[in-house]
Amino acid sequence: MNESKELLRTDSIKKEIKKCFSDLASFSEEEINEALKLISIKSYKKGDHILKEGEVCAKSYSIISGCVRQYYLVDGEEKTTFFYTEGDSIFSPNSTSEKIPSKYYLSCVEYTSLSIMTLENKKEMYNRFPILEALSRNSLQKELVNYQEMLATYITTNAEERYLNLLKYRPELLNRVPQYQLASYLGVTPESLSRIRKRIFLK
Repeated sequence: MNESKELLRTDSIKKEIKKCFSDLASFSEEEINEALKLISIKSYKKGDHILKEGEVCAKSYSIISGCVRQYYLVDGEEKTTFFYTEGDSIFSPNSTSEKIPSKYYLSCVEYTSLSIMTLENKKEMYNRFPILEALSRNSLQKELVNYQEMLATYITTNAEERYLNLLKYRPELLNRVPQYQLASYLGVTPESLSRIRKRIFLK
């Protein structure tokens, strides 16, 4: 029964990917089906790791549904640095192309479905459909700008301001991510986060 549900879910995801291809450019049905052969779809349970420290990331991922947390292990303590949700891509250039072991972990916060491509398949995809490479490059540039802004915000604001930014720009995380992970992401203890939330609520 579970296998049957998973097959139905995979079929549904493939239909979503086909629609995405159709929205991006004027691809024929045959071209879309050929592109889909280069993409695999996999689902992970809550708590599953996609990548661990020391492993080489040989693939790139796009989140179809779910939430993935990136964190580092520092002196036995998890330091959360990012949350990826629907529509986000996860790609580690150094680990993938230069075969450098990862320094961080990627863990599923909830049940998560991903589209996955190997480096070889991605190259083949771009050779067949050059427009996708251009779109991917633009998307990567936007992500880099977002990361730079996020880092600048983290450095120049205090914990309460960072929490307010989270409320403004990524409020969905509050209901999807455990408080201790949010606290780590904001650079505070869970107790400090509780006090910040109470202070803001009382204003």
